[in-house]
Parts: sequence; structure tokens; C-alpha cells
Amino acid sequence: MSEAELVLRSTRVVTPEGTRAASVAVARGTITAVLPHDEPLPEGAALEDFGDDVLLPGLVDTHVHVNDPGRAEWEGFWTATRAAAAGGITTLVDMPLNSLPPTTTVDHLRTKQRAAAGKAHVDVGFWGGALPDNVKDLRPLHEAGVLGFKAFLSPSGVDEFPHLDQDGLARSLAEIAGFGGLLVVHAEDPRHLDAAPQRGGPRYADFLASRPRHAEDTAIASLIGQARRLDARVHVLHLSSGDALPLIAAAKADGVRVTAETCPHYLTLTAEEVPDGASEFKCCPPIREAANQDLLWQALADGTVDCVVTDHSPSTADLKTGDFATAWGGISGLQLSLAAVWTGARGRGHGLEDVVHWTSTRTAALVGLDRKGAIAAGRDADFAVLAPDETFTVDPAALQHRNRVTAYTGRTLHGVVKSTWLRGERIFHDGEFTEPKGRLLTRPR
Repeated sequence: MSEAELVLRSTRVVTPEGTRAASVAVARGTITAVLPHDEPLPEGAALEDFGDDVLLPGLVDTHVHVNDPGRAEWEGFWTATRAAAAGGITTLVDMPLNSLPPTTTVDHLRTKQRAAAGKAHVDVGFWGGALPDNVKDLRPLHEAGVLGFKAFLSPSGVDEFPHLDQDGLARSLAEIAGFGGLLVVHAEDPRHLDAAPQRGGPRYADFLASRPRHAEDTAIASLIGQARRLDARVHVLHLSSGDALPLIAAAKADGVRVTAETCPHYLTLTAEEVPDGASEFKCCPPIREAANQDLLWQALADGTVDCVVTDHSPSTADLKTGDFATAWGGISGLQLSLAAVWTGARGRGHGLEDVVHWTSTRTAALVGLDRKGAIAAGRDADFAVLAPDETFTVDPAALQHRNRVTAYTGRTLHGVVKSTWLRGERIFHDGEFTEPKGRLLTRPR
């Protein structure tokens, strides 16, 4: 056997070559080999045998709003990363807004990193923000190690993070393309949003009508046009509109450097089942109809949509009012992501290899974290141990999120995370956590 201080063994290990019985050798936090299941142990190596539970690479969630510092009463690094660990997520990337200050300058990035230091139970990377007035700050942020840049094409919901108009998008994207960076975009067209009927109140149907699919479709079309013109790399965030899928597929076929993500709530929740007044289901873009959900699953299967991330965007409970027009828009699902996606996937004939591809391998590749995302020699020894056939009913009291408001309350989900490992150390096991062992990540150079 290759060098090993620790060997993790399972009859079902999800590797890039498929799922098989294997022994995974680990030394100094790195996977040194993936070997046959019954390979003899080297002298002095510890063994963890998980039996028939599945050994997965730790998930990489590239879309998380931690909100710390400044709005840590909504969430924080301690609670968000504990929730991640409990859900089998070993790396998350923090969005630049909803914290105060937003991550839009190098000084603000340093403030964010100081807030996270010593509180991260999993590894944490950071997005920078692209605003109308900070083009000059984009390259310094890139050089300081952010993994890419986030922009809105419609109002973000917080005053300190204004959206880009088309001229602003062109300026920011040209700058980012100049140094080979990545721009990830909340793509809804404000003109279509302004023209849509805006009715307050508790009816979900009214809220859904206020965020029409063509607002997404138009914004995505303009983003693709800019990326084509500049040969820039862009990523569509939290795609909910199935009507936009042909645009993305055609752009990819033409060689435009565009990728797209969707979220567990779009894949597992439907507009038809949202109760009136239940603003824990509110997010932007919105949860759409069941027929639209079918299109998103099909797009994951054929590769038009690349990955699945949470867009975990919590708030205090008082901001989730019964009026969809004024309630905070965001779904809390960090701890439940793996189970929610696996529950939906298994019901549609997908396997855990597909789930790993969408939630770990492709997300790690999106942000260039080439030591994450796979059980393979040379990668970080980050793992989730999953009992895929066990079920649980979502009880908010069992969540590690700071505010335990979730659209998944009462749902029965498949897939229980038994333990989570970070660089060969067990950080979560049967509801218990170690002290924080996460690192603050910067862009690989």
C-alpha cells in the first residue's frame, strides 16, 4: 500500500472512475492512493471501516451567504460552517453581499477574513463583488485571492450592493476578462421585473407573477452576448427558468464560455405546493412550477446545467413575514442540500455518482479548487460518509443554522450524513463536532 497514516474503507466509494469497494489511503491530509478494498494495512496506519455506508468526496458549495460581519444575527461563520459540516459539505464559498462591508475591496476582504478566522469548521473561500463604481478594485481583489466576482443585473435587495446596468456589466466584464477571471451573475432583467404586476400580500401566485421567467431569459441572453463579444468566462447563478436552457445550450455549443447552476429548492420544491403566506419559500428568482422543474432535471442530465449549489441566504425570523412582497427573499438549506438533492435524484433514476458530479466535482472545478471535488490521489482527504437509504424528517430544531427557518420543515428526506472529514480529520460524527479546523482559501495561483 502507498504511504498511509489512515485508511478509510467502504464497500461503496464514489471515485471519478465509478463506485466500487475500496480502501482510501491518507497521509498528511492528502489522499495518497485509492486501492482495493481488502488491501493489507501498512504498519501503524489507523483504519476506519464504514461497511456499506457510502464514502463520497466532501461537497463544495460555491454559493453561500454567510452575512458575517455586519449581519451575523442572520448567519455567521461559526453556525454556517457547522451546518455545512453536518450536511457533508467540506468547502463553501462566501458571497460578497449581505455582510457589512461587502467584499468589494481588498480592505473589505481582509475584514471578512478576520471575521472568519478561527470560526470555520470547513474550508472557506470568498467571492469578490462587481459594483458600478469598483472596476479599479477588481484586479487587486483577484490578486488578493478571491475565487471570482459576483454581480447583479437587477436590484440585490441591499443598498450597499447596487446592480450593474448593461454598460456597467460591459466595463466590469472587460476588466475581469483581461486577467482571466470569472464573473458569476444574478441574471434577471430589471425592466421586465418593473413591468410585471407587483401585488403585495400573502398569495404565492402573485409573487411568482412578479418575477417572470422572461426576466431571467432576457438577462441571460444579454450576459451571453457580452461573454461572446469579450471571450469572457461567465456563470449563471441560481437558474430557475427552464425557458433559458436552449439559450445556454446553444451558447455552449458555439464555444461561449458560459456555465450555469441551479439549486436544491428549484429541484425539489414546486410553486403548486407553496402555501400562501409561507415566505420561507421566497427566493429570487422564485420556485417555479413542476413542469419547469422537470426541465431543470433534464438539463442537469444533459450537461446544460453544470452544478447544484444551495444559495443559502438566511435572515432573522422576523424578516420572513406573511407578505411575499416585503419578506426577505432567501432559502435556508445549507445543512440539507445533500439529502434534498439525493432525494430528488434517486426518484428520477440518478445515482450518487451524478450527485457528486453536480455538487462536488463541477463546483470545485468552477472555482479552480483542484485539490477538492474527488476521491483521487493528490486531492485533499475531504469526505462525507452517507447512509443513502436511511431517511429523516426535517426538524428545524436539529439544524445548525443560526436562524432555523426552512422551507424543508416536515419533509422526509433520504440520505443521513454519518460523518464528515476534512483533510483526513473527522470534524463531524453522529451530531458531534470538533473545534474548527477549516482553512481560509484563496485562488490557486
